[in-house]
Amino acid sequence: MPPAADLPVLIVGDVHADLERLFRALKPYPAAEWHTIFLGDLVDYGMFGVGAMRYARDRPNSSALLGNHEIAMLWALRDPTRIGWWMSIGGQRHDLDELARDEPLQEWMRERPALLQVEDRTLVQHCGNDGYGSLIDAGIPRPIDAINARVRNLLMDEGEAELWDAMSGPNIFETQAMRLERWLEITESRRVVFGHKPHGGSVPQRYHGGRATNFDGGFSRSHRKFRRTSPAGATVAPLAR
Repeated sequence: MPPAADLPVLIVGDVHADLERLFRALKPYPAAEWHTIFLGDLVDYGMFGVGAMRYARDRPNSSALLGNHEIAMLWALRDPTRIGWWMSIGGQRHDLDELARDEPLQEWMRERPALLQVEDRTLVQHCGNDGYGSLIDAGIPRPIDAINARVRNLLMDEGEAELWDAMSGPNIFETQAMRLERWLEITESRRVVFGHKPHGGSVPQRYHGGRATNFDGGFSRSHRKFRRTSPAGATVAPLAR
């Protein structure tokens, strides 16, 4: 059942398998009272990537997006020659082994959208750039739906390399306002929220008058960019009205 449209939206940026900290961060936000949106990168670096995915899947009133680290994990699962590369970017072999035994979770991962637009026309995505647009032809109607369909097809047809290139580039919206505005125009959105690269602030960082907001606060204690001064609220916070 999809989340109720009248629920306020809670954004959860990159968790990177820090499940214990996620539990604490979500305590003030009961699942019944919030539409929780996970921005992807639930896995890698920390020890509980599969557990974090299962939690995001099973939490009521929740949506979860595909991040580039989920793509990398699925790539390693399909092609064992990619396991070493995946582990070099934070992959945990025990998580891969557990995922291999859980076909329903694999299917859930492959069905995750890359983009989501909520009721107020806020666009939600993992990476803060417009690389998603490279997955479809310019001018195609309903581009969000078209991109999500293309992502699903690529995951079913050994297309992880193309997805990785489209969804793992640098965040550019905070510095390139013209590209941001063009992306919002293409997707018919009024603003965009994303994660992917830690912003270093104590709260989600807003750019260009709130037209773009980064929710990656360096949450996982296992991430190389984690700082002890990074509050959970830099990653887990309500979406401003």
